[in-house]
Amino acid sequence: MKYNFCLTLFNKYLCSLKLLDMKVLKFGGTSVGSAVSIRNVRNIVSGQGGTKLLVLSAMSGVTNKLVEISEKLRIGDLATCSKIILDLKTKHFDLVDELIAEDAVNNTVKSRLNFQFDELEQICRSNWNNQIEAKILTTGESLLTLIFSEYLKFEGIENSLLDAKKFMQVNNLENPDTLHIGELLNDYLKSSEENDILITQGFVRIDAKGEVNTLKRGGSDYTATILGAAIRASEIQIWTDISGLHNNDPRFVENTHPVSQLSFEEAAELAYFGAKILHPQTISPVIGKNIPVYLKNTFTLDATGTCISAIAERKGLKAISAKDEITAIKIKSNRMLMAHGFLRKIFEIFDKYETAIDMITTAEIAISLTIDDCSNLELILKELESYGEISVDSNHSIICIVGEGVMEDRGTSRLFEILKDVPVRMISYGGSNNNISLLVDTRNKIEVLQKLNKKLFDDRLVSSV
Repeated sequence: MKYNFCLTLFNKYLCSLKLLDMKVLKFGGTSVGSAVSIRNVRNIVSGQGGTKLLVLSAMSGVTNKLVEISEKLRIGDLATCSKIILDLKTKHFDLVDELIAEDAVNNTVKSRLNFQFDELEQICRSNWNNQIEAKILTTGESLLTLIFSEYLKFEGIENSLLDAKKFMQVNNLENPDTLHIGELLNDYLKSSEENDILITQGFVRIDAKGEVNTLKRGGSDYTATILGAAIRASEIQIWTDISGLHNNDPRFVENTHPVSQLSFEEAAELAYFGAKILHPQTISPVIGKNIPVYLKNTFTLDATGTCISAIAERKGLKAISAKDEITAIKIKSNRMLMAHGFLRKIFEIFDKYETAIDMITTAEIAISLTIDDCSNLELILKELESYGEISVDSNHSIICIVGEGVMEDRGTSRLFEILKDVPVRMISYGGSNNNISLLVDTRNKIEVLQKLNKKLFDDRLVSSV
């Protein structure tokens, strides 16, 4: 009752600030990677009515350079750090020259950029640690949003540039407090000019210690849905260089096509299990809030793209995705036979080292499971050794077959024909009504994706004609 009352008051507060009808538009690195692309984004934004909150990534390639700076700082190579910073300054100054022709405005923007580059140089004089790394890696978004905001003003389009560090308080990456973030954003907006276009940075967050941190690579998508949930946005648009989420990986499989409609649950499974167009946790903040998410192509505006919502357009198979860098661990122990609490003890070890398990299968005297984070693998294995014989297989991939009620789809059984063509390490079937997963050696991944595409999509189309 208390929560509902607070929520009602919060929604009334949002209405007073005209935020309930706001759209969130996220533009990725390639969408803001050049002057031509940025002009295209300007047209997209100007072509939509209502209040819009823009979440922008760094220019394409910039975050990779910032990662390189961090790595060079860690080993004490300050000369290379300075060289990369100079290259980044040239890249961004060239962008300003292409976008803003008026000398006075051009020089003002460059002066403000210089302040940020000087700050980056100062950071690189510190001893490397995780906090310093986060400050370095989040610089790209700050640079780009400043340029984009000033460019829009130069074009006569008023906007407000917001500092995401003032409201993106994400203590728990898996479960952000969107209500609190919404309150922080509203407090921040009280002191900013009221405009129909708000611009902020993706990727950056403030963690539980009050320090600058990140949402991990690709996290600008996650920023968009966290903020969308926080302000009860009318919709969220994620703009990239791909026309929606495809039914298979177009890098490895020919004749794939965008899936026009996905449920939140279907999209969440695909994102977690490797669909590159979405950050793995993108969908989680909006599940249950009925905020549709549209995946659109910045460079092909007439493409349908993908709509992700509470609606499952139809039941059955929708798409296939693959997640790499998977490690399989097998624990074999005679003590497991009829042993109460054995699995709990195993899981507690992974929980202790904050390592998520993706797949799991059990037999009478053995358990096999997979992880995608090996940062604490040695410590985990050391503790597991007391429970039995341990074997580890690295360089594996999880192939995920997704669709609402996919297990009830008559054609789904054909996926098991893959067993006669390629060795399959594990199968997860029945844990979810929307997902069947196969674990294969990464060397066989492309072959599996192609053969599954033929068995589950191509042959089905032929037989239905």
